[in-house]
Amino acid sequence: MQILKSFNDVSLVVDNLSGTLGLVPTMGCLHAGHLSLIKQARMQNDFVAVSIFVNPIQFESEKDAHEYPRNFESDIAMLESENVDFVFIPDIGEVFPYGYQTYVTVTEISRVLEGSRRPGHMRGVATIVTKLLIVFRPDSIYCGQKDGQQSILIKRLVKDLRIPVDVQVCPTVRDSDGLALSSRNIYLSAKERKSSLLLYSSLCSVQDAFRDGIKNSHILRNIIANVLTNDSLLETVYISIADFDTLEELDQVCNKALCSIAVKVGSVVLIDNIILEEVLNE
Repeated sequence: MQILKSFNDVSLVVDNLSGTLGLVPTMGCLHAGHLSLIKQARMQNDFVAVSIFVNPIQFESEKDAHEYPRNFESDIAMLESENVDFVFIPDIGEVFPYGYQTYVTVTEISRVLEGSRRPGHMRGVATIVTKLLIVFRPDSIYCGQKDGQQSILIKRLVKDLRIPVDVQVCPTVRDSDGLALSSRNIYLSAKERKSSLLLYSSLCSVQDAFRDGIKNSHILRNIIANVLTNDSLLETVYISIADFDTLEELDQVCNKALCSIAVKVGSVVLIDNIILEEVLNE
């Protein structure tokens, strides 16, 4: 496995590749969810590249960025075990050198959900992904469904800027009890983690209601809210049922919608989502 530290290093490697390249962008502190993306990229490509960069412009403050979990030694060992070909680990000065002033904004998608809760977050995501796509020129980029809004944003970015890359969105990976894997889960106490199981439970409840024929978004949101209010440790940040492509909130689910939630558990805000989609009888 080759460790790359600069954009020039990446360019030298990419310019000499013969075969398809899959890119998995991460912020490190890797877990089984990241590995599922890497495995999918490995199955579909001749070469696999992973980036590890805790992107400071995705965070609301320097303090938040500094406190994001890091475990580079473990990350490298995991990537080697997955036969990753290249890992890109730049420092902040390489990605955002002194005087840097160019950013990418996907306007409407960035205004809602995590974009509303964390101003500038989606601009940070769009900017770093664009830079990675420009320098790696991958055939495919791999994202997780858990970060549903980010996946939709990347699809829109690629479409609008006509970037020749296939966006692969892989299913959310969950622990055996249903909790979506996240680097932030390590901050949960045992009691908070137990309470966090209601996130997935609430999504399963709304999925069942949707399959039973309830399409009114107000009713569906209330089903989630009623589950989450059963535990005093949970503080609901938002409940959304939105168009799958635009993230505009829906009054009625007609075709395909993203049902997403953000819940504060102790000092941690966890996000999760499911897709609501009509299944046509054949």
